[in-house]
Amino acid sequence: MIILGVDPGLARTGFGLIKTQKECLKVLDYGCISTGSKMMSAKRLEKLFLEIKKIIKKYKPNLIVIEELFFAQNSKTALKVGEARGVAILAFNEAKCPILEMTPLQVKMFLTSYGRASKKQIQQMVKIKLNLKEIPKPDDAADALALAICGAKLMNQRKLYHR
Repeated sequence: MIILGVDPGLARTGFGLIKTQKECLKVLDYGCISTGSKMMSAKRLEKLFLEIKKIIKKYKPNLIVIEELFFAQNSKTALKVGEARGVAILAFNEAKCPILEMTPLQVKMFLTSYGRASKKQIQQMVKIKLNLKEIPKPDDAADALALAICGAKLMNQRKLYHR
């Protein structure tokens, strides 16, 4: 099974792809989709949509896990992330991929069993769970891989519900 994790953002959207076989997890690809701050907002969203569609077409994921929007102190940032999430979810739905949405708290609990785990602790668990030599960079890609790992864990526990 192939799982795509997505950490949405307008400036940078992290993605991480893993393949599961029984209890083993293997990294297929990870990185970021970046949009320039000088681009018009509509063009940035279009680029994000098209790049996500390319990733889906290339890897044909069986499940996509996206970070749920959480409370942000800066409402302008929250709106931009919400727009990026919407465009990503549209690409997922267009490809007819099952989607799982997870909050940062859920990811922390799944990976560390501690809801207040630091970003560094999450990244270290990603490195360990995927048997990597170093923590994936940039942070958005590591976060996306963490989401994919959680999706794999849920699939193994058979607690995934399709919507």
